[in-house]
Amino acid sequence: MATAAPPPPTTPSPQPVTTPVGNPLFTRIRLATSSDVPHIHKLIHQMAVFERLTHLFSATESSLSSTLFSPSSRPFLSFTIFLLEASPNPFTDDTINNNPFYEPTVKVVNLDHPIVDPDRETFKTHHDVRVAGFVLFFPNYPSFLAKPGFYIEDLFVRECYRRKGLGKLLLTAVAKQAVKMGFGRVDWIVLDWNANAIKFYEEMGANVMQEWRVCRLTGEALEAYGPSA
Repeated sequence: MATAAPPPPTTPSPQPVTTPVGNPLFTRIRLATSSDVPHIHKLIHQMAVFERLTHLFSATESSLSSTLFSPSSRPFLSFTIFLLEASPNPFTDDTINNNPFYEPTVKVVNLDHPIVDPDRETFKTHHDVRVAGFVLFFPNYPSFLAKPGFYIEDLFVRECYRRKGLGKLLLTAVAKQAVKMGFGRVDWIVLDWNANAIKFYEEMGANVMQEWRVCRLTGEALEAYGPSA
């Protein structure tokens, strides 16, 4: 009986051609340092423009540096800034990971279209890494809870990076740090005309408290309480 012949070689089936869907945006949240002050200053000015409050803007790079990064300040126990950075490529500057107070958080966001950043050179920090936003916060003390909390003074994402979930990353980072430290609350305010922000905060689980109004002493009204009063 003849030995059966081996089956003829098969031709591999052609693999379907796939086109990558989306455009990955690599994001990183890290603690700001004094070297970031020029970017922080520009972000705060852009926020003042967005909030229609440029007439109140008087911060300088020098005043920000001396108040936010004084020798006695320590992250989370004083004024603290998380910077949000974005890049079309994975982050390679490992020196950022050496901060003893906070390990940067990295997340990839898949977008339908690449981001066109008109200020990419202005906000460049490292190769193709750009500053996309920030959040500034500091500890407060909700006495009803008898626990410390965080108060968010500023949360801002640059215009070309908005509506991509990046504001949520910043707010989540603050909330996670509050939980990690055993804090009882995170507070902030929102302008009553900013309907998009109000909706976003409500979707994050925040209670937008209509019955509270912000009271503020500043400028000449505050100076009236000085030694000559």
